[in-house]
Amino acid sequence: MAKPGLGEFLDVKISDGQFSNDDVITVRRYIYGDMHVTLEEGAGLFRLNTAGLAMPQTWFELFPEAIGDILVHQANPQGYVSDENAHWLIGQITANGQVCSRTELDAVLHVLEKARQAPRFLEQFALKIVADSVISGQGATRSGATLTPGVILDAEVEILRRVLYAGAGCGGIAISKAEAEILFDLNDATSESDNAPAWSELFAKAVANYLMALSGFASPPREVALAREDWINSPGGFDGGISGFFKSMFGGGVSGVRDAYSDQPDPFAAKGAAMAAGIAVNELVTEDEAQWLVDRIGRDGVLHENEKALLRFIRQESPDIHPALKPLMEKVI
Repeated sequence: MAKPGLGEFLDVKISDGQFSNDDVITVRRYIYGDMHVTLEEGAGLFRLNTAGLAMPQTWFELFPEAIGDILVHQANPQGYVSDENAHWLIGQITANGQVCSRTELDAVLHVLEKARQAPRFLEQFALKIVADSVISGQGATRSGATLTPGVILDAEVEILRRVLYAGAGCGGIAISKAEAEILFDLNDATSESDNAPAWSELFAKAVANYLMALSGFASPPREVALAREDWINSPGGFDGGISGFFKSMFGGGVSGVRDAYSDQPDPFAAKGAAMAAGIAVNELVTEDEAQWLVDRIGRDGVLHENEKALLRFIRQESPDIHPALKPLMEKVI
């Protein structure tokens, strides 16, 4: 008798209403037996994940790993998430109309953190998921705890940090205007709440990152990467020292970003020095950026504490303050 396929096996387990650690091992063998995970198999994993079964801890390790392998490690070129695959991932998460679970969010984060490059809209999708969960209080964690509506806790700050600085997941580390808008919306919605102190710092640095036009290592576009696999796979390539780079970047504000680029070893030394010089120029907030900030801060007519922290950060790091910002700066001690 032929061995049932993965889809049949999952159907039986969902019908039984039980899923054990041994079943996780069986699913892993199905998926990695031929060292290739298909989109069809990935869809089956999402179906199982949303079936409402009590899952063992090992499932929460397998699920994001498998989704990451589908979209990142088995991509061509390896490490580059296509628009099509990113839309597939979002479609799987939104298909049942339910709030994105923590397990599904972990899969998105896994993809972003492992990818050399991914569509910007996938990062924005993850950021919006976290923001909506904070505001609504919906979206239980794996431990069964629930979010407190309208309050940003340390756990949410850390997830937001992971999304915003998810490696090279979107071809760079610069915060986009769309992401800055999401952060402002979240800040407005939680301005009267007892948020974690770390939120104020993350908000200020992330929005300042957008305003000062900071940008990171730009991964080659897909069509270029197809002809440069040797460079990508070289021992001294993109991944060398990347964790230390991001630690230095985030811990030191704008000056930390500049220093992080300057400290990069070959083959990025020349590029790092040039990038650092460019950042020094881009620390100046432009007229368009200043007007955006004035309009955004004044949207609800209140200058919130986190917005004051942002203005202080800009005052400290920017070599010159745009005249449009000076009335706001005068309100900040």
